[in-house]
Amino acid sequence: MTETVRLTVAQAVVRFLANQWTERDGERQRFFAGCFGIFGHGNVAGLGQALLEYGGELPYRAARNEQAMVHAAVGYARAHDRLRAFACTTSVGPGATNMVTGAALATINRIPVLLLPGDVFATRVANPVLQELEDPRSYDVSVNDCFKPVSRFWDRINRPEQLPSALLAAMRVLTDPAETGAVTLALPQDVQAEAHDWPAELFAERVWRIARPVPEPDLVAEAAALLRGAERPLIVAGGGAIYARATAELAEFAEATGIPVAETQAGKGALAWDHPAAVGAIGATGTTAANALAREADVVLGVGTRYSDFTTASRSVFARPGVRFVNLNVAAPDAVKHAGLPLTADARSGLAALRSALAGHTVAASYRDEIAARVARWNEAVDRAYAPSGGTPPAQPEIIGIVNEVSGPRDVVVCAAGSMPGDLHKLWRTRDPKGYHVEYGYSCMGYEIAGGLGVKLAAPDREVFVMVGDGSYLMMAQELVTAVADGIKLVVVLVQNHGFASIGNLSESVGAQRLGTRFELPGDLAANAAALGADVLRATTAEEFRAALVKARDSARTTVVHVETDVSVGAPDSEAWWDVPVAEVSGLESTTRARARYEEDRRAQRPLI
Repeated sequence: MTETVRLTVAQAVVRFLANQWTERDGERQRFFAGCFGIFGHGNVAGLGQALLEYGGELPYRAARNEQAMVHAAVGYARAHDRLRAFACTTSVGPGATNMVTGAALATINRIPVLLLPGDVFATRVANPVLQELEDPRSYDVSVNDCFKPVSRFWDRINRPEQLPSALLAAMRVLTDPAETGAVTLALPQDVQAEAHDWPAELFAERVWRIARPVPEPDLVAEAAALLRGAERPLIVAGGGAIYARATAELAEFAEATGIPVAETQAGKGALAWDHPAAVGAIGATGTTAANALAREADVVLGVGTRYSDFTTASRSVFARPGVRFVNLNVAAPDAVKHAGLPLTADARSGLAALRSALAGHTVAASYRDEIAARVARWNEAVDRAYAPSGGTPPAQPEIIGIVNEVSGPRDVVVCAAGSMPGDLHKLWRTRDPKGYHVEYGYSCMGYEIAGGLGVKLAAPDREVFVMVGDGSYLMMAQELVTAVADGIKLVVVLVQNHGFASIGNLSESVGAQRLGTRFELPGDLAANAAALGADVLRATTAEEFRAALVKARDSARTTVVHVETDVSVGAPDSEAWWDVPVAEVSGLESTTRARARYEEDRRAQRPLI
């Protein structure tokens, strides 16, 4: 007779999650580090009670904002190369829908996070209940249906018997490098508290092995032939190269072949900034070195990149007629982009196969010399951007340089939205594969502090420098309270430029004259940070900022360094484009001029098929 365990649905969820493990390359770890949550009537008597009873198996962490706790979970999972994750629970209603933005961010960036929102009564005994969406088309619809388009797997557990298959499906998606993202299991509040006799094996330790699929040998041979015949090959390293922990193989491949390596936002850090093959960021926020090489590249080897519009400069940077793409990617849809030769495989195993097939091959010495000269010129431009300007207040590039200087080789910079991600992509000199953590798939204002919290939980031995503009800070600063309350030390660099600098510049470039992008704060953001419990240091000059940053780094407490900035001084130009359509007709001269520039820039755009 099958042994059973009598538990509520919520208790069964907690017991199951606590016993899930991942293993890759012989390294084994518990998959769920814990559960972030905010309780309300939709989950307090279900998951809340279960976490109280079994909290030793799945530790609970209180959050202050539902969207922010998903961001923290994403930061944690990304820092662990997607091998570990958090669950997040909320009540039904606004608590649940506040997580939708976080779910979209996780899925777009392909980062695993499990969402467990409460839901309305499955039995419908008291309908309509508080916070129920009465859809006249169906009583089976709730606000949690909003999660469907932004989740990689979605289910509603209306009966206890449905739970085992849903939990196993959730884990399949969460641990699949090609399919991962947000997973949502909507849990009606009455079902959470319902008891059931579960098979004991449901709660046995289960190991999900993360495979390293190898590429098809015939395709490897074809890719090697393309690369051997290329005069100006280029590698584009994306986030997949880092998540697969393939950075050592990438360095060895580049050293053996001499092929230069450009990096996407997610792939920045795949090579150390001063590696001979590193040419820096590519695309709209890239370096002049990488973009010049991309324009003349005849074969492009993409490693773990999904080729976003920023990476391709809206399909204008790969400009050479007849350019061919070889795409090494664990996700089949990305492997075939741009009519590329698809090497659907793990980045590490794929690079190893390619290196073997290219044994003895290297690019011409003249190409190596050109690469070195272009990189040297770009590094001089970065040195100039970092150099003290003597201005008061300092410009953003100088601030980035000071943070780069004060941070250690293994420390992490965290950012997400505004002008700073673009400047960091160009200017930050990454020394460690996990040292650069910029969320740019969704570019979500408010991710910064919450994401930094997750990174610090994942890497307590590293200093985490969160760089956030005043606009993003105003979107979501609540997790400063969590960091202080739980003793999770962050260094937050709050860059005060009195407006939305990135969108302000963009608005001006498209002839919209910065409408809605400037503001004068009636309050004091530094005082606000202090009120949330953080230590606060203020700076108005570069010298004051450097001294404050050192003090914050050496402190044991979360510290916010508030620094005024000069928005009139920007980072060096990437010499690349980003497609933002401009009004085709207008009575404004500024818009008419912008449209003319847009038409000129658009001529470089090509289909890449």
